[in-house]
Amino acid sequence: MTDNLENQYDVILDAREDRCPMPLLKAKMALSKMSKGECLCVTTCDAGSLKDIPQYVALVGYSLLSTLEDSNVYTFVIQKN
Repeated sequence: MTDNLENQYDVILDAREDRCPMPLLKAKMALSKMSKGECLCVTTCDAGSLKDIPQYVALVGYSLLSTLEDSNVYTFVIQKN
């Protein structure tokens, strides 16, 4: 499964063990190292990320391509513009 994800995204961030505010901070750090047009996939179990990550993405002008919730696991796909 990991190989499939690696083919879909430029950077994959597994923040399922982290709690607020770490998923957002790690996403910010990952995005800061990425090039324009690249996609970041963030996976977290922190429900606060449902609010924090979309707000940050909108604030900085990136694109939130998808948000998925499955059994209290939240996955965000962000494209750096």
